[in-house]
Amino acid sequence: MSEQDHHGGGPPAQDPEQQALQSGSGQVAAPDSGQAEAELPAASDRTKRVIEALLFSSDRPISAGRLAEVSAAADGREARRLVRELQAEYVAEGRAFGIEEIAGGFQLLSRSEFAPWVLQLQSRHQQETLSSAALETLAIVAYRQPITRAQVEDVRGVQSGHILRSLVEKRLLKVVGKSQELGRPLLYGTTRHFLQAFGMRSLSDLPRTARFASSQEARQGD
Repeated sequence: MSEQDHHGGGPPAQDPEQQALQSGSGQVAAPDSGQAEAELPAASDRTKRVIEALLFSSDRPISAGRLAEVSAAADGREARRLVRELQAEYVAEGRAFGIEEIAGGFQLLSRSEFAPWVLQLQSRHQQETLSSAALETLAIVAYRQPITRAQVEDVRGVQSGHILRSLVEKRLLKVVGKSQELGRPLLYGTTRHFLQAFGMRSLSDLPRTARFASSQEARQGD
């Protein structure tokens, strides 16, 4: 068979680029495995940005479990890892805000050194101020909870029912049960909002004072 007959009866010649895309068996070559691996960081970074958006849009702490649920992170542990990465980015870039762990969750907050300017921006109507009597009552409950109204008044030396009601309305205190004492008086304790308002992760972050240390130790020993 002549060379001309061979070319006339055979398949048309392939473009060199088409040949390069085929393996020896005639199938398209598989993509480089490195390409698939490169997509993993991109997916993780997107999840991190979703978590960042969630923290930015929330006015209250969000738990790691909830962040994982909404952002499609694998679990709360991965959500925590991504939160730490975000915080490291903010620190490295010298941002005026950061992520704080408060009341069992994470919240995006301005850094404390910028507080004077932030407070100037807030109107007086927005600022929730507490009287010295309210702060004293709140401290007594925080350190000695669960505690009854009579016990609070015994410490303060004055009637405190109206202050307790006001603190409950502000969601800083709540009724946590009833005492076994005569008349079954209500027991008061602090709330999650209390931790958030004072920037604490838990009650263990309360400053230790000589006035309340003995009552705390006595409760822990029970």
